[in-house]
Amino acid sequence: MALLRGLLGAKKILSRSVTSTAPKGFLAVYVGEEKVQKKRYLVPVSYLNHPSFQALLTKSEEEFGFDHPMGGLTIPCPEDTFITVTSGLKGR
Repeated sequence: MALLRGLLGAKKILSRSVTSTAPKGFLAVYVGEEKVQKKRYLVPVSYLNHPSFQALLTKSEEEFGFDHPMGGLTIPCPEDTFITVTSGLKGR
């Protein structure tokens, strides 16, 4: 149930965000810790199905709810953590 809420929330955020500039099949996410400049990444939508990426989404939901200050999906974690998690998803 929480996963479904998370995916629906992500869809809501993405529908009103600036992700229209992302290529089809990708979504824009903003990554960075609270007081650090956020960096924009494009990730394949297939990542939404992976448990490790869903954990990042859960952390995002806990910190921001579904009101993301950047206008797109914001993931509040260190950039190197995000890169480590998403690097493990490539090719899956």
